[in-house]
Amino acid sequence: MKLKVCLLIGFLFVVMLKGSTYAQKGPTRKLLKAEAPAEFTVVFTTTQGEFRVRAYRNWDPVGVDRFHQLIVSSFFTDMAIFRVQVGYVAQFGISDKKTLNEAWEKYPLKDAEVKGSNTKGRIAFARGEPETRTTQLFINLADNNQLDTISYFGLLGFPPIAEVIEGMDVVELFYGGYGSEPSDNQDQIYSKGNAWLKENYPEMDYIIKAEIVND
Repeated sequence: MKLKVCLLIGFLFVVMLKGSTYAQKGPTRKLLKAEAPAEFTVVFTTTQGEFRVRAYRNWDPVGVDRFHQLIVSSFFTDMAIFRVQVGYVAQFGISDKKTLNEAWEKYPLKDAEVKGSNTKGRIAFARGEPETRTTQLFINLADNNQLDTISYFGLLGFPPIAEVIEGMDVVELFYGGYGSEPSDNQDQIYSKGNAWLKENYPEMDYIIKAEIVND
């Protein structure tokens, strides 16, 4: 009986892994060519609860396609919300797996014009120099209209791709005591993952999973 119980526990453990961590997939040629629907809804499950996001392809087709690709490949699994500046932004998008980060970094997106404003609840890709958008996103925690026109390396603003349509109160619960400090150590997050974050920033919140749902 003990042997059967041990075998059953082992089997369940493997199933759980396949259903979470092992479900994550890197970018394939087929995935990278996939276009997103005109609109779709995503439920993010976090350590503070759930919030819902609605993406609109006409806001930024290239950006929304990438967002959809990341969702369907389970990229946002066990992911730190590593930058929370209260009244400004909450940022995420670095995988716990270095290999996944390296894989997606090979496929930066073309830049897009800003068609909508960075009002509270809207989501945009982070970017620095031209064509550096890959996997990192931020949620506006206030009306950040300055992010519509701010200039970086000749680029104007951050194009929104989606907006929080339910659960903004959950987003505002993300721990902001560390401010932008973890973001200043993105190389450490990129290479050492959640183990390093949990040791150095134990109060940080995480995305558990993100899934597309039927409206």
